Amino acid sequence: MTGFIFSKYLPPQDNRSDFERLLDLFLQLMVYTAGDVSEALNWMNQLDQKHKLTTPDYGLGDFIEDLKKNGYIQDDGQGQGIMVPTSKAGQTIRKNSLEEIFGKLKKAGRGNHRSNITGEGEERNQDRRPFRWGDSLDQIAMTESLRNAQIQHGLGDFMLTENDLEVQEKDYNTQTSTVLMIDISHSMILYGEDRITPAKKVAMALSELITTRYKKDSLDIIVFGNDAWKIEIKDLPYLTVGPYHTNTVAGLELAIDILRKRKTPNKQIFMITDGKPSCLKIKGRYYKNSFGLDRKIVNKTLNLAASCRRMKIDITTFMVARDPYLQKFVQDFTKANNGKAFYTDLDGLGEYVFEDYERNRKRRMR
Repeated sequence: MTGFIFSKYLPPQDNRSDFERLLDLFLQLMVYTAGDVSEALNWMNQLDQKHKLTTPDYGLGDFIEDLKKNGYIQDDGQGQGIMVPTSKAGQTIRKNSLEEIFGKLKKAGRGNHRSNITGEGEERNQDRRPFRWGDSLDQIAMTESLRNAQIQHGLGDFMLTENDLEVQEKDYNTQTSTVLMIDISHSMILYGEDRITPAKKVAMALSELITTRYKKDSLDIIVFGNDAWKIEIKDLPYLTVGPYHTNTVAGLELAIDILRKRKTPNKQIFMITDGKPSCLKIKGRYYKNSFGLDRKIVNKTLNLAASCRRMKIDITTFMVARDPYLQKFVQDFTKANNGKAFYTDLDGLGEYVFEDYERNRKRRMR
């Protein structure tokens, strides 16, 4: 008879100090408050009153002093007593995002991308072939070559000839230039759903992955609303949504301009958005239409997608909305670029971005 054995539940042990435990919460709140230290601490104070986060021996006042002492916050220097986050806080937030979204990724020593083309490279694969003139000595598979010599010549009159040599193939290491486009239109916080925070976390995790593991790659981050502009990685934790429409054309034009200057063989655009293109800038004025898909805006957007295809720039769209007519637009956009599209909820966004980035680094060199 099959049954169940019940045992007493023992919660996992948390061996972190009071400061480390509160720091994790504080840094999470810093993302939600876009870097407003006072608001984050106010939220912590309310949570402490309700859930008793602190202990009699370690209060929020002690925590604030430790934040200053450990270099996570500092005075803004204006004499108003306003505290602002330091670069250390931003770097820690990015590392935490990498661990949260992508799991425990170990740093790779050289940080390169492998392609499916074999030749002179830095990472060995399992393929073997006979030695050819011009192969480097470090490619020779010595164990296999000595075994061939033993079989063909015997031990009594052992010799190693060129015909005995086997070569272990290596993979080319490619470089990839990525532009990550983040939609910061007002709809990213509408409808009772915070879409901008997951998008920021994905961007922070991707930036930390590339800067630590794939150091030869480049990542540029741009945001687009009524206009588009480039932001620095250090600004990501504190990115906010504006009262903007969605000028996808401006974002694509800026991304193309950035990638055109890159000399890497593989170029790609990752676009995180939740809505339709609803804005263009024509001769200094904004042309806007939030009511459905405007043919004038859509045609310009599709033309840019086709231009990227001709320039061998792949576009992957991560759509965090599931309206059927928006999905139809994304399908048309993807077809024009011959790219890819993912319709994902916010919880799965990071995994989709990571998997596609890892997959793209193995594509062919152009």
